[in-house]
Amino acid sequence: MSITPPLQGVRVVELTHTILGPSCGMILADLGAEVIKVEPVDGDRTRKLRGFGAGFFGYFNRNKKSLALDADSVEGRKVLVKLLQSADVMIENFAPGSMAKRGLGPEHLEKINPRLVYCALKGFLPGPYEKRPALDEVVQMMGGLAYMTGPSGRPLRAGTSVVDIVGGMFGAFGTVLALKQRDRTGKGGLVESALFESVVFLMGQHLAITAMNGAPPPPMPERVSSWAIYEIFNTADDLQIFIGITSDGQWKRFCEFFRQDALAADPKLATNNLRIEARPWLVPKVAEIFKGYTKDALEEICLAADISFAPVARPQDLFDHPHLLANGSLAATTLPGGVKTRLPLLPFQMFGWRPPLVSDPPGIGQHNAEVLAEIGYDEAGIAALEAAGMLGPK
Repeated sequence: MSITPPLQGVRVVELTHTILGPSCGMILADLGAEVIKVEPVDGDRTRKLRGFGAGFFGYFNRNKKSLALDADSVEGRKVLVKLLQSADVMIENFAPGSMAKRGLGPEHLEKINPRLVYCALKGFLPGPYEKRPALDEVVQMMGGLAYMTGPSGRPLRAGTSVVDIVGGMFGAFGTVLALKQRDRTGKGGLVESALFESVVFLMGQHLAITAMNGAPPPPMPERVSSWAIYEIFNTADDLQIFIGITSDGQWKRFCEFFRQDALAADPKLATNNLRIEARPWLVPKVAEIFKGYTKDALEEICLAADISFAPVARPQDLFDHPHLLANGSLAATTLPGGVKTRLPLLPFQMFGWRPPLVSDPPGIGQHNAEVLAEIGYDEAGIAALEAAGMLGPK
C-alpha cells in the first residue's frame, strides 16, 4: 500500500551528536520529516570515530540533509536562527545549559518561533541530577541494567547502545505527540526525554518482580527462570542453540517429538512449576538429549514441534538472514566513503507501509545550497558565506 509519509511537510532542525539525538532524528526522517542535520564545518565528530563507534554516523543519519555551518560565529548564528524560524521541530542533545548559553534555550526559541517543538534529549529529566553528565553506559550502571546483564559481581553493559536508542525513540514519540498538540493550540513547546529515566523504564519489570516476590531478582546469567527449560544448549556439531519450553503443551510436544516417553510419564514433571523444581537434574538431562543432534536437525524438530528456539547468531549473520532479506527489512545503503551495505529499517509497518530508505547518510554539507536557498539566500549570499568560512566541508 502506498501512503503519504505521516510527517511529510514537517521540518526538523537537528543539532545533535553521537546516538541519542541522531536516533531521534532518524526516526522522524524515516517517517517523512525533512530533517536538516546542522553539523560543524569539519563534520559531525562521529564521522571520524573508529572501533565500536565506526558505524554511528552511517546508521543513525540516513534520510537527512546536511548543512555544515559555523553556528557559533555571528554570521553562522544568523543563518541558524533563520532556519529555526522556518522549522517545526528542533532536536538537541548537548550538555545541560549549553543551548541556553548560546541564546538558543527553550525560552529564547519560544520568542524566535512560538510554533517550534523543542525536543531536548539529556541524561536526566528535571530533578537533582539534571545537570550531571551522562552516557549510555553510565546510566546502564546507575539503573541496574549492567547488574542484570552480567554474572553476579561482574556488571556488564548491554551489547548495543540500547538506552541511547530508547531515549531517542521516546524523544521522537514525544515530538510527534507535541506536533499533534500544536495542531490544536497553535503553540509549540518543550519535549524532554532522558537516558536515566529510559533505563529505569526498561527496568520496570524487575521492580515489579521485586515487589511481587519480596526479593530482588538475581542477574539474568543466573538463569532463575519462570520456565524449566530456557537455556542455551550445545549441539552435536559444536554449535549453540537457545531453546525455550514455556508451556505444558510445548513440554508434551518436546517429549513426543524427541521420543522421551519416560519424561512424559514422570509425575514429577507434570507441570511447569514442578519442572522448575527439577531443574538441577532435568536441565543436564535435556542438554544430553539435544547434544545428540546437529543444529540443523534441532531446528527442524523444534519447528515441527512448535517449540521456541534460536541459533546463537552474531551481528554479521543478519546481513544474509533469509527472513530479513525476504521481507525487505534491510535497506541497501551507501555509507560515507562509498561503502555499500544493508542496514535495518524501522521495525514496524503501518497499513502495510514500511518507512523506507529515501536517501543515504549525507556527505558533510551536501545540502548547503539547497537548505540555504529554502530560507532565502541567493547564490551571492551563499557564496559570501562560503568565502567567510561559514560553510563546510573544511
